[in-house]
Amino acid sequence: MVTFFTSDTHFGDHRTLNLYPRPFASMGEMDAELVRRWNAVVAPDDEVWHLGDFARTAKRAAEVLPQLHGVKHLIVGNNDPSPGEVPGWASVAPYAEIEREGRFLVLCHYPFRSWNRQHRGAVNLHGHSHGRMKPLPRQFDVGVDVRDYRPVTLTELLAS
Repeated sequence: MVTFFTSDTHFGDHRTLNLYPRPFASMGEMDAELVRRWNAVVAPDDEVWHLGDFARTAKRAAEVLPQLHGVKHLIVGNNDPSPGEVPGWASVAPYAEIEREGRFLVLCHYPFRSWNRQHRGAVNLHGHSHGRMKPLPRQFDVGVDVRDYRPVTLTELLAS
């Protein structure tokens, strides 16, 4: 099992094409390509932490979620519909602290100025900023806009 991280897919949200320079001609094309790129790297038994802003509506989230490989966890973002309306998430929370690959990870939709165990090597993974913030050491934006529109592994992040 491999663990992946991503955020800010904004499935079904036409506003994303206007606010951020994504290389898609339409919302339908964007959604289809995001699904294709997700499934190209994530296997059915892999773990995926989505750090918020998954989809514009609960209806669209319910349509897309079953198409995506992996055991999926949602860290709620500011544009997510009520996550209780969408079955299929292994967990839903506003924040999480997990350990993977010997690293302590702090997961939230929003980037932090400081985080738990920051001075002991902890890593902060976030979304929300769409690549528009300068990161602090050991802080990574996992949003699709800066990660080739696909989920990424911790190894990939640490090597970047």
